[in-house]
Amino acid sequence: MNSNPFSFVPKQGVLYPMLLLIFVLQSMNSQAQTTMITPPYLQKGDTVAIVATARKNVDDNLKPTIDLLHSWGLEVVIGNTIGLDLNQLAGTDEQRAADFQKQMDNPNIKAIWCARGGYGTVRMIDLLDFTKFKQHPKWIIGFSDVTVLHNHLNTMGYKSIHGTMPVSVERTAPESISTLKTALFGQNLSYKIDPFPMNRFGKATGELVGGNLSILYSLMGSKSAIDCTDKILFIEDLDEYLYHIDRMMMNLKRNGCLESIKGIIVGGMTKMKDNDIPWGKNANEIVQDVTKKYNIPILYNFPAGHVHDNRALIMGNTVTMDVNENCNTVVFE
Repeated sequence: MNSNPFSFVPKQGVLYPMLLLIFVLQSMNSQAQTTMITPPYLQKGDTVAIVATARKNVDDNLKPTIDLLHSWGLEVVIGNTIGLDLNQLAGTDEQRAADFQKQMDNPNIKAIWCARGGYGTVRMIDLLDFTKFKQHPKWIIGFSDVTVLHNHLNTMGYKSIHGTMPVSVERTAPESISTLKTALFGQNLSYKIDPFPMNRFGKATGELVGGNLSILYSLMGSKSAIDCTDKILFIEDLDEYLYHIDRMMMNLKRNGCLESIKGIIVGGMTKMKDNDIPWGKNANEIVQDVTKKYNIPILYNFPAGHVHDNRALIMGNTVTMDVNENCNTVVFE
């Protein structure tokens, strides 16, 4: 008699096929949960909505942006929040959420372009209902404070576009505009970046996540916080004290984010501030110091963020980064 109660002989060859079927179904389910959904790419005749999720747009001239979208063969809808004025914000949280909700729920709107950043998107994110968005996914576009939406959508399994915003169309680099069009219309997106002395060499492939470092830091512990496991992390920031950058990077480290990522792309670290007693490192050196124990490639000085040349990134998309002494590439698959 077999004394092991967990050891048995399958009868009539039934058990093994059943176990194999269960394994296959579990694998398929796991893949389905991790596959990011790509909203339909834009085509001529599609409509883009411009809305405000954060800072007000009272004095902004959107005509250059409207003309640009028309030149791409697209129609434009201006949201109700454009022109609203409530101190720093474009209306109340409820007004901004209602405008965004209206554009999400309209199946004729194929992309929502956030007019500008600042602060305020986090105040309205929990007022949104993504039920109809899931039925008709669409591209959400922007950067800076729009990182709230990028990360929230990522947790739901949807891609979005980190790129320049309507208020910047006139004063941004041509590459900011051309790469945004490339991303929106589903053309091949890849970048070749000049070498940078601090780069850490290596090659990695993974899902691109991240955005503004301050926003990533503020979302930790919330339902909009990203899972960094096996991802490639993009970070950028503006107008922060250097010790704040250190604090935020340490937060990512202590939350386990840096333990599980495959690589880091560092964009613009713009207009950093220091105290009378210097911190002693610039922003890139802080990133280098906090990540020194990790054997991952790091690409610095990538043209994205609060910089003149703010190139588009498809968040949630699989990318391959190759960092070496001669040339650095980021290719979207």
